[in-house]
Amino acid sequence: MERETARTRNICILAHVDHGKTTLADHLIAGAGGGVLHPKQAGKLRYLDYRDDEQQRAITMKSASIALRFQGHSVNLIDSPGHIDFCSEVSTAVRLSDGALVLVDVCEGVHIQTHAVLRQAWMEQVKPCLVLNKMDRLITELKLTPLEAYTRMKGIISEVNSIMSGFRSEKYLSDVDSILAGAEEKANGREQEDGDSFDDYDDSESEKDVFSPQQGNVAFSSAVDGWAFRTYQFAELYRAKRGFSLASLRKSLWGDFYFLPKEEKIVGKKAAGKHKPMFVQFILEPLWQVYKACMEGKQGIEMLNKVVEKMKLTISVRELQNRDPKIVLQAVMSKWLPLHDNILSMVLEVLPDPATAQAYRTTTMYPRRLVASNTSQDVEAELEAVRRAVESCDDRPEAPCVTFVSKMFAVPVEMMPRGEDLFKTDWNAGDMDASHRECFLAFARVFSGVISVGQHVFVLSALYDPTEAQQEKKNLQVARVEALYSMMGRGLEPCDKATAGNVVAIRGLGQYILKSATLSSTQNCWPFAGLNFQAAPIVRVAVESSDPANMAALSRGLRLLNRADPFVEVSLSSTGEHVISAAGEVHLELCIKDLKERFACVELEVSPPLVAFRETIDENATEVKTDYVEVTTPNGRCTIRVHVARMPNALTQLLDESSELLKNLVSGKKKPQTAIEGKADPVEALKARLLAAASGDSEKKKGDGSFEKELKRIWALGPRGVGPNILLVPDYDRLGRPKGGTSIDGSTSTAEIRGSPYVSELLGFAVAHKQSTDPESSGLLSAEADGLEGNIVAGFQLATGAGPLCEEPLWGLVFTVEAFISEASTAESAESQNQPGTSTSYGVFSGQVITAVKEACRAAVLHRYPRLVEAMYLCEVSTTSQYLGQMYGVLAKRRARVLKEEMREGTDMFTVHAFMPVAESFGFADELRRKTSGAASPQLMLSHWEALAEDPFFVPKTEEELEEFGDGSSVPQNTARKLIDAVRRRKGLHVEEKVVRHATKQRTLARKV
Repeated sequence: MERETARTRNICILAHVDHGKTTLADHLIAGAGGGVLHPKQAGKLRYLDYRDDEQQRAITMKSASIALRFQGHSVNLIDSPGHIDFCSEVSTAVRLSDGALVLVDVCEGVHIQTHAVLRQAWMEQVKPCLVLNKMDRLITELKLTPLEAYTRMKGIISEVNSIMSGFRSEKYLSDVDSILAGAEEKANGREQEDGDSFDDYDDSESEKDVFSPQQGNVAFSSAVDGWAFRTYQFAELYRAKRGFSLASLRKSLWGDFYFLPKEEKIVGKKAAGKHKPMFVQFILEPLWQVYKACMEGKQGIEMLNKVVEKMKLTISVRELQNRDPKIVLQAVMSKWLPLHDNILSMVLEVLPDPATAQAYRTTTMYPRRLVASNTSQDVEAELEAVRRAVESCDDRPEAPCVTFVSKMFAVPVEMMPRGEDLFKTDWNAGDMDASHRECFLAFARVFSGVISVGQHVFVLSALYDPTEAQQEKKNLQVARVEALYSMMGRGLEPCDKATAGNVVAIRGLGQYILKSATLSSTQNCWPFAGLNFQAAPIVRVAVESSDPANMAALSRGLRLLNRADPFVEVSLSSTGEHVISAAGEVHLELCIKDLKERFACVELEVSPPLVAFRETIDENATEVKTDYVEVTTPNGRCTIRVHVARMPNALTQLLDESSELLKNLVSGKKKPQTAIEGKADPVEALKARLLAAASGDSEKKKGDGSFEKELKRIWALGPRGVGPNILLVPDYDRLGRPKGGTSIDGSTSTAEIRGSPYVSELLGFAVAHKQSTDPESSGLLSAEADGLEGNIVAGFQLATGAGPLCEEPLWGLVFTVEAFISEASTAESAESQNQPGTSTSYGVFSGQVITAVKEACRAAVLHRYPRLVEAMYLCEVSTTSQYLGQMYGVLAKRRARVLKEEMREGTDMFTVHAFMPVAESFGFADELRRKTSGAASPQLMLSHWEALAEDPFFVPKTEEELEEFGDGSSVPQNTARKLIDAVRRRKGLHVEEKVVRHATKQRTLARKV
């Protein structure tokens, strides 16, 4: 494992599902894997798919790594899944890689997951190379001419470049926001930390395409036939034959360059006339001729012999005379254009080594934090030394050892090295399950220093702060490295140590790490940034053991499953159910199978999917029943008025996306300093985005920017303090309410519970100031009102956590709560003195306020036309024109809304994009395959939340409605009401339904004639 950093490459393979990742990896392993896979088995064995269900489904579910040797270099190859349900495996693979091979099927083109993996690589600053795979299908299936194939491939490269250009545009806009924020700070008298300006911004990179065959980072391949090439290879071939320079051929073998045979020169498009591009003439046409000769059998044997002789290929006569043309073709093409040779040559030439990559990737995955002023100089100096070691990928033994664990994975004991006596090994708790069937290893990469067997390392969680003296035990632990393994796909090779830049598996960390962590030889080290996931675990089921005696085994198995899968979430519901949350239906099936057969080993009862919903109000309602809802506490001392309104959708989505940042901000922790050095403060960036979302909505509605003013009055967010709902401080001056001295009805002396714009002050919308007390109110009453501010917030949190429709969280609502308390009566005062902590016989007064606020908020939602909000998938379906009608039938049955339909040029394949509710997605793939005889393949990605337009409490009012439905007694339940009743029934809440449907006649199961 100890190799020079400059001769190491860490790469991963990214693509949409079924675009040929594992087949390509097979050929790379067969060519550079040291003999672990025979070349004739490449593409058939699927070497990195070591699970049985992966082989049966023919898709990759878990990322797997293998170490290859090529031209004196070490290449750590990670194969990742292409299914959207396993996007977490892509995130773990990308973090440990410096480069990526992005595969695109030339027949199917760019799909939804291709876009997702490109974004993942962009966010992690992983340098990609493009591989256009399955070129054999252009010849054998689509029957395209070389010119038509060139046009298709040119369009795909252009589309991928446009995607990357969009990412660069996003970065440019964020950079502009940072520059503007810095200029504003400077104008306000604050120093600008960085020296960025519009003059300093270099846009030379944005003008150049990311992928181009002329740059050598685009390869053309057919993994199933075992061949691949770059234009550089043909440039060297034709240089000696035509006499052109190598540089001119590399430039002209792609694009609008044409060769004039009479003049023996290369010209541009204007002087080309009827000539074909050089890529078609010199590369594609010879390929087409070889394929044609192989498919013709005996008639094309002469052509094949000429190719073998000219290219000096070594092919046995037995292979050339084989009756199967496919075998002959693979034998010729794999010798002429060997896939592993050309792809790995591109990897070594284009993709960076660990030292080069970590120099620019450190700003993203190991960002610089601001150190507190009271931090000692020794700690600060060591923190900077560790950072420099990570940036330079220092592989010296004396350098600080820093390793990042991207995931924990379970390996069957049978796959462990045979030399180890596993049952005599002193296992740590958590390294192996109770039945000694599974061993837990850490999937890690060494970023600096050397990690050795027997070494003691500090395990740092994502919340660890080296500048704080007191640390929670779970954030800083000490572990011993029991064993190190070099991953070889299905096998593991023990090693004594691993230097910086290598990917390894570590044993001995099972009881210390749940998902991911940072390992360091020193306490003075910042943890790595968290992983970026493309989706969220939206599909949930409740599981229980068929035999109650096996509940302990189930609980133990759930803990093991939670550690073995980087994305699954295991929780205990309020009703005592064990709930598993997964990314999608396929991911959920995998988790249930692993739990049943590997970790718990018990029979399970699995509930129907528990789909998450949200509750909101109708933003288009014109007739409002009442402007506010008024509730009084049981003892009559506190009167509460609640007004609710709908928040702009852009603002709601922004608050939902920024939950982690807001959580750190509101919880009282110091401002999170996870921004990249030289960029704006994340809180300032969030403030700018909030203002933009609020101002954009006001311009859209032609208002006066009123919601921008509301951002200065944010008291709290909910639910759980970070949700997409806002509690505002009441603006008594604007509302015209009386201040102290009189109540809402003007009857007795009162004090208002004013609150404070706490969140607005944290975000910088309001200036923190000491709240003045009302001189007209008595001192005791005013102090009591101030003490009840937390109870108002608590009631708001309870209300937003469980809405009135089916106790699902509220979504996108703005509440304004006005609360007044009056003086207690003489009897109440005497009772409270005798019973400290209680107000009256009604109970604790603070509890009455919490309940009143909760009920008032729920009643306010019911009075403003409540609506159900459901999660939506972005669905992409590909099928032929023959089954287009059946596909639309399945989509319509599941309430899908079709966005667009595209026909792929040169084929009869259609790609349809639609939005589909998550609640309707279960069983969708199976039904679609059944209706289309397997010709349609869907992909589902969580997109957004969308409110159902239907009123769950619909009552006929207009003449047309009364004519259609009568008095309302025969109105059938709409979709919203059915979903609400289903959720309420599952939660054990009251459901209004007819128990007796046919009371006039007794009905039995027997049918009497």
